[in-house]
Amino acid sequence: MNIKQWLKSDYLPLFLIALMVMTRFHHFGDVLHLPDASLAVFFFAGFYRKKALLGFLLIMAALIDYVAIKNGTSDYCVSAAYMFLIPTYATMWLAGRYCSMFKALQASDLVKSVGLLMLAATTAFVISNGSFYVLSGKFEALSFLDYVARVQQYYLPYVGSTLFYGMTGLVALKLIKSLPESLSFHKSV
Repeated sequence: MNIKQWLKSDYLPLFLIALMVMTRFHHFGDVLHLPDASLAVFFFAGFYRKKALLGFLLIMAALIDYVAIKNGTSDYCVSAAYMFLIPTYATMWLAGRYCSMFKALQASDLVKSVGLLMLAATTAFVISNGSFYVLSGKFEALSFLDYVARVQQYYLPYVGSTLFYGMTGLVALKLIKSLPESLSFHKSV
């Protein structure tokens, strides 16, 4: 199975759905939980290139959050800014869709993909945190510069976990793509 077939198969969405369900409850992770993989999930959903999957994952993310809050997770982050998770995740999905053009996954393609992943994750961070600052109603007495000083501590975990999942996924895709070539080489020897 080549990468194009694998990306069009039913396996990728099932894996992405499972990854989001397993990690979304704990945004930065801890000793017992992996960090949230939602941004990377949307990035790889863009590889799959099915718009229906984007909509399904958006609904699923909201449903997971609803269940988590009903089971005792803080609802502090749920505000009028919550709707800006749609453009946040759409940014990741579009970046993944663009990166799906790099089908060869050569070293230069991987570098471009990781660079775009980092840019998209940074943009997602700005959208989600900026909208929270403006719309949540929790920072009226805080200047924008004070808010930036407070929120900068979350940038590295936010982007770092996305890069970890993204780079792991890109390497996995590269390995999957190289399997048929490796098998045909071994058959010819």
